[in-house]
Amino acid sequence: MSNIIVLGAGMVGSAMAIDLAKNHKVTLTDLNIQRLKHVKEKCQTLNILKLDVCNKNNLQYVLKTFDLVICAVPGFLGFETIKRVIESGKNVVDISFFPENSLNLDKIAKAKGVTTFVDCGVAPGMDNIILGHYNGILKLTNFECLVGGLPKVKKWPFCYKAPFSPVDVIEEYTRPARYVENGKLIIREPLTDCELLEFDKVGTLESFNSDGLRTIILTMPHIKNMKEKTLRYPGHVEYVRVLKESGFFNKKKVKVNGIAVSPLDVTSKILFDEWKLGETEEEITVMRVTLKGENQSGKIEKVVYNLYDEYCTKTQTSSMARTTGYTATAIANMFLEGLFTEKGVFPPELIGKSEVCYNYILNYLKERNIHYIITNTKEL
Repeated sequence: MSNIIVLGAGMVGSAMAIDLAKNHKVTLTDLNIQRLKHVKEKCQTLNILKLDVCNKNNLQYVLKTFDLVICAVPGFLGFETIKRVIESGKNVVDISFFPENSLNLDKIAKAKGVTTFVDCGVAPGMDNIILGHYNGILKLTNFECLVGGLPKVKKWPFCYKAPFSPVDVIEEYTRPARYVENGKLIIREPLTDCELLEFDKVGTLESFNSDGLRTIILTMPHIKNMKEKTLRYPGHVEYVRVLKESGFFNKKKVKVNGIAVSPLDVTSKILFDEWKLGETEEEITVMRVTLKGENQSGKIEKVVYNLYDEYCTKTQTSSMARTTGYTATAIANMFLEGLFTEKGVFPPELIGKSEVCYNYILNYLKERNIHYIITNTKEL
């Protein structure tokens, strides 16, 4: 049994803490003490602690007694938080999905002799693990990930609910999207190149460019075509683009009745209520990962992984918390069991290259009723 601390008691952080508490001693931290008490009611074995991760000295003092850190803070806090964790000499599993390049922390992590796993969610996360696995099997030429978390009940106008902060969702809608086409890095505005696609159990969804490739642009430069797109119900993109083009996502303050306010802050406040996922509100996660490449026989092989996951009524856990959080807790347990011993910063594609780690994670998810359906075709 290991001593683990989870930073952040949001929907995903709480789900991870409860999952890890089955086999480990776990302390869940957050600034919101009421939120911590609420999670404690669900899992009596959890320890809870009010903690401000922005207080560097206090954070590093608190971390001293723990074997492993799980970081589930909002994206804008993620980079600095795991940097402080690494500087404290602690191993960490991170799902904060911060915009900075995590590989810039590799040198510090190696110097401190720690292992840092980043982007350990469903996407980025599980799609990278799948990519890393097949990168050792096929001479890959194509990689595409389509992914989205959606409410079961569609409510006009946005037909969307977020299991995490609206600020992080808006970040997806404003951060330039990078993809690779014919070996060249292409940068496009997010919310562009919309396509209508069909998915089993869901029907028609729209996909659009988002910046989800992240580290694989650097770690898998030999793959000539790579793209990640976000999925929403049809019509969502148009409404979001109206807000974006009208300036509602701008950070620069404007004066209203003599008071300086940030349009983004106001929008986030309004959308927090509109997009907030109720604790027992049913939602789904949909993902399709497609890989294409040449096998050892010289034939072109196409592999497709499909995921459809729903809110778990038994544990009252959201699908996004399950598919994101349990990927991270699988990696945490994999590490604690000694299956991965390298030091430095490791995005998920560098975990997936190990068949032992890949199989461990897939089996861990299956045990929690998260199933990836695999189809494989060969072309002449």
